[in-house]
Parts: sequence; structure tokens; C-alpha cells
Amino acid sequence: MKDRISALLARDRADEVIALMESYDGPMDDALYYLLGNAWRKKGNWQMAMNNYLEAVRINPDSPAAQALEIANEILDFYNKDMYNQ
Repeated sequence: MKDRISALLARDRADEVIALMESYDGPMDDALYYLLGNAWRKKGNWQMAMNNYLEAVRINPDSPAAQALEIANEILDFYNKDMYNQ
């Protein structure tokens, strides 16, 4: 499952990943939450991306989602500061 999702993301097919994960009824681990977060990030939905990254980090604090979450926070902080400085 993880390899299939990674392959879809590599081909910028985030919609397919999200649809696949919405119908998935198996156990979710930190890697799947991380990949789902990446799919949402590619679609520009930062809130959903961060929610999935947070879930991955909750399961495994050493998940790559921890770094993705940190980067997402930095990006959003940057954008929000610019919004107020216009």
C-alpha cells in the first residue's frame, strides 16, 4: 500500500491518493498518515496536511512527519506575516 501511494505521489496524483485512503479500511500507521499529509499538501490544503502529520507524529515521534510539520508551520508563519504586512 505504501509503495503504491508513494508512486502515485511521485506522479502528482494526489487526488487518487486521497480517494484511495478514504476508502482504505486497514490499520493506519505513521507512514500512511505522513503520505496522506503529503497528498493534502500537494493539493494546497495545509490544514488537512498538518492534521495528518500530527497524527503520524502522535503515533511515532521520530516519523518524517515531524520535520514536514515543522516546515509546514514555518511556511504558514511566513505567509501569514506577509498577509499582515500588505
